[in-house]
Amino acid sequence: MKCEWVRENILLHIYNELPDDARYELEQHLARCAECAAELKAGRQLHASLSQFPVEEPSPNLVAASRMCLQEALETTEQGGFWQRLVFDPGAWLRPIKLAPALAAAIFIVGFAGGIGATYQVMNGRNPVEALAPAAIESSITGIQSISQQPGSSQISIKYNTVSTQEAQGLLNDQRIQQLLLFATRNNYNSGVRMDSVDLLTQAPNETHVREALVYALHNDSNPGVRLKALEGLSTFVAQDVRVRDAVVQALVSDTNPGVRMQALRLVEPLKADSSVRSALTKVTETDESASIRSQARTMLSQVPELD
Repeated sequence: MKCEWVRENILLHIYNELPDDARYELEQHLARCAECAAELKAGRQLHASLSQFPVEEPSPNLVAASRMCLQEALETTEQGGFWQRLVFDPGAWLRPIKLAPALAAAIFIVGFAGGIGATYQVMNGRNPVEALAPAAIESSITGIQSISQQPGSSQISIKYNTVSTQEAQGLLNDQRIQQLLLFATRNNYNSGVRMDSVDLLTQAPNETHVREALVYALHNDSNPGVRLKALEGLSTFVAQDVRVRDAVVQALVSDTNPGVRMQALRLVEPLKADSSVRSALTKVTETDESASIRSQARTMLSQVPELD
């Protein structure tokens, strides 16, 4: 057995990926070759050092986009004997293989290569996001980079990241523009972008899915400015939409920011006779940390007629 073969397979040996017969031959060689034994020792030390670091997982969006691109490539490839066995009878080639970490890594690399293929399409003038069904658009996006509206115009420009940065332009009522804005409210890591997105969505709160996105932002966004902007967009629907009313009442009772709670208090004031609002006001007078909010809630309750 040659030293070159041994050194090429030492990593597989360290990760227990070698077949039994190959592992036996390699161990026999290591017993009589000091140089290869030293190579094995160095490899094990490197493995031990790397094991101390946390494993970085690929983002769900990257995995989903890679899988979609791979699936599209498989579906459009002319089927032959090998591909037919690969696609329609995967068990035939998986049975003799133990799905070990090395193989899993190889499968992920294939998926990532599909993502690189998407980049190639972009460089040749095709936008893979445009080819996706509306329901799948979020799975191909890794983040929204920026949102802007041209001064004095209803034209909106959104830069977003897939494998590379893309840009979409259109009016607020364009389906793709709305989908990107909705994605930004729920998934973007940049609070400024979320603020811009919610600000634009407040211009079209009559859309049911837009209203749901504003409710989501009110409940879940970590930035109080975004939550205040969501309240602004929901303000005209507190009286007519029970779901919106419940969301505002919940913000009044449980939001961590006093400014958000105060704004929610103002929005429910016209509905203070409603039983759910009255119950929330009673709780606020007893538990809210802000003396101003407690005082205003007591004033509102005092103006509600007593129930017979």
